[in-house]
Amino acid sequence: MEFKTIGFVAARGPVALDAMRRLKARYKHVEPAKADIVVALGGDGFMLWTLHRFLKRQIPIYGMNRGTVGFLMNKYRESGLLRSLAAAQPVILHPLRMVAEDIGGKTYDALAINEVALLRQTHLAAKIQIQVDGKVRLNEMICDGVLVATPAGSTAYNLSAHGPILPIGADVIALTPISAFRPRRWRGAILSHEAEVVFEINDANSRLVSAVADHTEVRRVKRVTIREDRTVTPTLLFDPEHNLEERIINEQYIP
Repeated sequence: MEFKTIGFVAARGPVALDAMRRLKARYKHVEPAKADIVVALGGDGFMLWTLHRFLKRQIPIYGMNRGTVGFLMNKYRESGLLRSLAAAQPVILHPLRMVAEDIGGKTYDALAINEVALLRQTHLAAKIQIQVDGKVRLNEMICDGVLVATPAGSTAYNLSAHGPILPIGADVIALTPISAFRPRRWRGAILSHEAEVVFEINDANSRLVSAVADHTEVRRVKRVTIREDRTVTPTLLFDPEHNLEERIINEQYIP
């Protein structure tokens, strides 16, 4: 791949900021808003923020790890950046679109690259009805919450909640309970990427629930609809040796 202009962005930490200073001194660059590729320096959280920042422009993002885990980042190198960008392989992500209605009747719309999570707001457990493609699958789940994750997000919060790891490109999404009390043995489901998931909050006025699509939180929700949106296509770039799909598969064998 060939890019004419590069823009650099960095997380606020000193390691990431120092890396950006060094790279800017070494390579010709423009403001990120004018670039046709963005190089992001930080960790996975910063990568997620960067993807959202440039969603409307849908330009490729190449990350280099100057954070902690760096699952979505390439190895940091100061030399040979132009060669790395030219050889990088694209991975197209498909975010989830959340439409949430609060108890006052106001509707909110947001995109999630990782997951949409419903979480109880108070000491009271949430009571959530789950519908898939118009059919009630669970009339009431008593829980701390529930989430729907993309393949890219399946190794994040979804994995911490004991949800399945999904291969990139598998055309599925994960439906995962969070600390379910009833039904106690339900572990969730793997759904087609075309499925529409609707959560209805039972006793929504007393058992308060918030809905979070990555960085966007809506509080006191009573109904949340989630489905994949393929009109938005954020693109990550990876070094050939990084192989995001292989890393996701490997996560399934880590004890």
